[in-house]
Amino acid sequence: MMHDPVLSIPVLETERLILRAPASRDFDTLAAFFADETRAWGFGGALNRDEAWRWMASVLGHWALRGYGFWMIADKESDAALGLCGIWNPEGAPEPEIGWVAFAGAEGRGIAYEAAQTARRHAYEVMGMGTLTSNILPGNTRSIALAERMGAHFERTYENRRLGEMLVYRHPGPEAVS
Repeated sequence: MMHDPVLSIPVLETERLILRAPASRDFDTLAAFFADETRAWGFGGALNRDEAWRWMASVLGHWALRGYGFWMIADKESDAALGLCGIWNPEGAPEPEIGWVAFAGAEGRGIAYEAAQTARRHAYEVMGMGTLTSNILPGNTRSIALAERMGAHFERTYENRRLGEMLVYRHPGPEAVS
């Protein structure tokens, strides 16, 4: 496993993908995602370029503060940014959650599923986490379907200070996933 020399962000590989640290070369793609109100809705909402830059910096800061965070999902052959996936636990959150998003043009190919399975396996097998949730906005049917495909089940709701009511989907623990 390769690591980023500054933050020690592990690089994870699948057959088609690399999960790696977000980098400045990804910023235009990330900013375009956040500029699209419809696409960014399920991931916290639209952001202007300055806010998107701060969001990317906060992701790197999360790695520094927690030792885990979001990876950029990149195509193994071209290194093109295809989405985001990782473990997130900002201050005030009830517990670590696994989240994902596929960027425009990368949906419908199983990329988010492949990345999320890999991130969850890493959280359980390498980081020693015993449970994960996915906190999903009501109406985000694609994320609900992906969580359920991964074996997660609806557990409860909670009030996110910034986004309002979230649906908490509990993932099976390490003993139940390979």
